[in-house]
Amino acid sequence: MISPLLANLFLHYALDVWLKRNYPNNPYERYADDELVHCRTLTEAKEMWVAIERRLAECGLKLHSEKTKIVYCKDGQRKLAYHNKEFDFLGFTFRARRAKTRWGKMFTNFSPAISDKATKDARNTIRTWCLPKCTGHKVEELAQIINPITRGWIGYYGSFYKSKLASIFWQLDYALVKWAEKKYKRLKGSRRNATKWLKRIATQEPTMFAHWQITYQPK
Repeated sequence: MISPLLANLFLHYALDVWLKRNYPNNPYERYADDELVHCRTLTEAKEMWVAIERRLAECGLKLHSEKTKIVYCKDGQRKLAYHNKEFDFLGFTFRARRAKTRWGKMFTNFSPAISDKATKDARNTIRTWCLPKCTGHKVEELAQIINPITRGWIGYYGSFYKSKLASIFWQLDYALVKWAEKKYKRLKGSRRNATKWLKRIATQEPTMFAHWQITYQPK
């Protein structure tokens, strides 16, 4: 399709180049029609909002009434009160989070982790695989099918707070347990034994499934 390409080019010249020329001290990031502009104060942010709104109007466009907002990047150093303290961008939610320095000291920073929407989408994807019905496959074959996708999730969303992926992969392991129950007669009707079987496989072959680096981390 040519329209996304044209829209991207249009916004590059209508907004990106304009921002760089008129506001060189305000860094920005854009993906498709989502754009972030960094400001130092609330006053500056409000003035930027008005300026961008005016610029888009000149180009026959307007700001999205629900998505456009000013966010205060609250952390351990920025402690003022503001109603918007987080935002989503490219599948991540940026907000205040606890972190640890290389010396083990805890602090609060403003950083990204996989968003609730991206988590929900990943869990829905797992449901579409209908793993418990794939009894015609061996466990090694399931791993070959699943791993390219889960490696992508880990490589992208796991760049920040990889532990936040755990709920997704616990669901995947649960689906594998249900698959094992239906696959093997000796495990039929015993969720407990099927769970033990999966843990044993994960211990013996920890790299079989890419996501086991999160759900079955070595002690």
